[in-house]
Amino acid sequence: MRALLQRVTSGQVVIDGEVAGRTGKGLVILLGITHADTMAEVRYVAEKCANLRIFEDGNGKMNLSLLDVKGSALIVSQFTLYGDARTGRRPSFTEAARPETAIPLYEAFIEEFRKLGVPTETGRFGADMQVEIHNDGPVTLLVESR
Repeated sequence: MRALLQRVTSGQVVIDGEVAGRTGKGLVILLGITHADTMAEVRYVAEKCANLRIFEDGNGKMNLSLLDVKGSALIVSQFTLYGDARTGRRPSFTEAARPETAIPLYEAFIEEFRKLGVPTETGRFGADMQVEIHNDGPVTLLVESR
């Protein structure tokens, strides 16, 4: 599992001209799922993302987590995080999980975030989405389960 985290001042997902999900201060998480992922990866990555100290404290140091700042999250499925562009000119997506595997794990990841007390909104799996991200910093990190 790969989660590309972006610390944001705001973000939103638009599908067919309508806002499907949005966040204020917090994280936009682009989530990629591979074939071997299980609930263990879901729990590990969700906990890591929510507790990663990437928000500034009163001294301007990255010392606070999403939970500490009571931020919110926008979680968007992103199978292209498992794109392999090492050869040729067209990326291969064979490492990305098929929908029958990925959808339940994506939904479980969202639920784990909500269980942690994070106000969470989402995109829609498989939809053509326009994602607007106002990266704060910019701060962007990749969290992987392996």
